[in-house]
Amino acid sequence: MIRPRLRPLLGVLVAAGIVGSAASAIALSGAPSPDAPTFVSPSIRAAVPAGPSSSASATAQVRPSAATVPGATRPGTRPPVVDHGPRTGNRVALTFDADMTDGMLHNLRTGRVKSYANLRIVDLLEREQIPATFFLTGKWVERYPGLTRRLADNPRFELANHTYGHLAYAGDCYDLPRVPARGMTDDAAKTFQVIKPYGGRQTRYFRFPGLCHDAAALAALAPLGVTVVDGDVVSGDPFAGAWEPIVRAVLDNVRPGSVVIMHVTEANAAMTDEALPHILAGLRQRGLTPAPLSEVLSPA
Repeated sequence: MIRPRLRPLLGVLVAAGIVGSAASAIALSGAPSPDAPTFVSPSIRAAVPAGPSSSASATAQVRPSAATVPGATRPGTRPPVVDHGPRTGNRVALTFDADMTDGMLHNLRTGRVKSYANLRIVDLLEREQIPATFFLTGKWVERYPGLTRRLADNPRFELANHTYGHLAYAGDCYDLPRVPARGMTDDAAKTFQVIKPYGGRQTRYFRFPGLCHDAAALAALAPLGVTVVDGDVVSGDPFAGAWEPIVRAVLDNVRPGSVVIMHVTEANAAMTDEALPHILAGLRQRGLTPAPLSEVLSPA
């Protein structure tokens, strides 16, 4: 499961994804697995959990080339789990989760919530030419195909997998409904298939809801050839009542190689767009430069 040091902030983070959610798990489509990567860089190195209750993580070192997909690992092997890149240089990764649950879709249909897509974040990143990596749920992509296309068309943005409907892949995960064990592989594979037609800078990076995973969850991802990305800086942006705590959470903990977790889900993270300019200014003051996740996880 997730490390104790992350649990207090993640309790807030995951709450955003379960408000209004139905208690039952979604029905999975059994979509076929995405095409396996044709080449796996021999420079990928990471520690993996040794037992069902552990969640070891290490710095993955991925050497991009024309023949690789960022994050691709050898299908059939348990995926590495990474928190951050090398602690050298000045690069950091800004990552934005795009959650979507059945409950969130219900909120949109009934008019209870206007939007789970924060265009102000995207506008700012584009205007300032800031690289970012977006961890997309399949249901978010299906709800916002135009915005997904916009993200894919930006050469500074990378697309990654955040499951299909933001269901838990492990027990004791903030009351999230759980994907049946037999459905986890198909759930992740379906999300890759939903994202694939949009093109752009697609990756084989995967993030679990709530960062909750165990040996069974990692084994379920083995056929897909992915790298699991947790992160070492949790912004706590969902439901934040002001932008200042988000900025402090990021700038007090960010270091070279950091992977910052934020959200692009507007109604569930309403202050992120206000915090982001201050975060970017603070990074500049510290001599840190946002870069795509694939570059941050690469050797310095």
